[in-house]
Amino acid sequence: MLLDSVVRTSAAIAATPARLAKIDHIAGLLRSVPPGEVTVAVAFLSGDLTQRQIGVGYAALTDLLGGYGRRDPEPPGLAPPPEAPQLTLTETDRALGQIGALAGQGSQAERRRLLADLLGLATGREREFLVRLLAGDLRQGALDGVMTDAVARAAGVPAAEVRRAYQLSGSLPAAAATALGASGADAAIGALRAVALQVGRPVRPMLAASAPSVAAALERISPAAVEWKVDGIRVQVHRQGSAVRVFTRTLDDITVRVPELVRAALTLNVTAAVLDGEAVALRPDGRPLPFQVTSARAASQSTASDQPGQVPLALFLFDLLHVDGTDLLEHPAADRYARLAAVTPADLVIPRLVTADEAAAVRFFSTAIERGHEGVVMKSLDAPYGAGRRGSEWIKVKPRHTLDLLVLAAEWGHGRRQGWLSNLHLGARDPATGQAVMLGKTFKGLTDALLAWQTQRLLELADPPHDPAASLRRGVVRVRPELVVEIAFDGVQASTRYPGGVTLRFARVLRYRPDKNPAEADTIDAVRALWPGGAPGIFLAH
Repeated sequence: MLLDSVVRTSAAIAATPARLAKIDHIAGLLRSVPPGEVTVAVAFLSGDLTQRQIGVGYAALTDLLGGYGRRDPEPPGLAPPPEAPQLTLTETDRALGQIGALAGQGSQAERRRLLADLLGLATGREREFLVRLLAGDLRQGALDGVMTDAVARAAGVPAAEVRRAYQLSGSLPAAAATALGASGADAAIGALRAVALQVGRPVRPMLAASAPSVAAALERISPAAVEWKVDGIRVQVHRQGSAVRVFTRTLDDITVRVPELVRAALTLNVTAAVLDGEAVALRPDGRPLPFQVTSARAASQSTASDQPGQVPLALFLFDLLHVDGTDLLEHPAADRYARLAAVTPADLVIPRLVTADEAAAVRFFSTAIERGHEGVVMKSLDAPYGAGRRGSEWIKVKPRHTLDLLVLAAEWGHGRRQGWLSNLHLGARDPATGQAVMLGKTFKGLTDALLAWQTQRLLELADPPHDPAASLRRGVVRVRPELVVEIAFDGVQASTRYPGGVTLRFARVLRYRPDKNPAEADTIDAVRALWPGGAPGIFLAH
């Protein structure tokens, strides 16, 4: 199939705010995609690459192509684009794979050459699409939910079947290829149901809802398994014999960066296992170091955690999804926890209390806070493991209200903050449209170090690109909504000023969450649910 078909569909998706119309456009295309190119088509329409990363991001594109797609009419050194489309999905994906495989001395120049070769074959419309795709800037509203429903419609199967395969495979393009590669709906359902957990292939993690207090959580789950909510990074550990792989919540493989976690996994009394947990950097007294320390350690390319300056990560395991040939996803949590305790050294298991007593749960919560952790997660003992799902079976309780929001823009500071981007414009996701809905602004909670970091990062995300040399450093810098920030606040109140109908009271920055992608930011529906008056009566359009 020609790349042009995907490009035109992408434009049609972006042009309509209606969810059902987006689904119709995508499903119509997918019905005509050859089976061997389904993964590429679904990845591209989702704003992703089949290779995930190829070493060409927005900053690299600006360097390689002189900002093409934003200010320059054509990339430097490229001939005018051909009038007739000629690039196929397979050729495009293969070229991107070649670029991603480059490494070592001279790779930057070769990457530039290969990228120029690819763009040289693309029409003007295709060039713009590819640049936005590589920059993570497609913004067409084809989020996972829309794409899942579109795949289901194209294959003629229930969306729940596609969703399950996606959750267990960790790849929506792979689930789409399974559904659309079968002959008929019945065969597609059979193929989707055959998708199972595989040791070594990550599944999407189960997520927690929120409650304002332990008492409120116990009203929904009782008795509950009450666990420490450790302020670390989510990790999924896969072990097959002596081979161990460690994945993040975004399913990135970080095994080579965390040898201490590999060593810990090898102490388990298992042959094969898949486990869910948290990794955190600890002080000598067992209290967690700041999240930024843990995040930096996990991002470090060094493989020697015991070298001077490197902080080792401690492993806390809280769930067991597979053990020695038996999948446990559908088993009740109480059974999974018992099996986890039976094969895991006690110091690797998350502290947990099973209780229906509010006073006991509050004391456990207070202990977690005193030890420096975020709070607790309260879990149903009967629930299966809902891969990729945020439901009522897991409820997190923190001593303060927090939301993970998107940075939409920032304002240049004044006085002591002059020269820094300070006042942040905050937004929540609208799951119906895929757009961000502004909730308010804040400049509170920002240290000098955080101001310096966010200024540099937000200028990289500026849309349109920001030219520091020509800037007067005043006014508003709008950015691509890719940066997730954790915001603490005292409450939610109705607002006629902001598009979502609500705003946050006394919002303040706690930290940035580079470990989370924009699709994991909280939704406007979640924010509205926190408003004590119920759904606000006034919702303003953009």
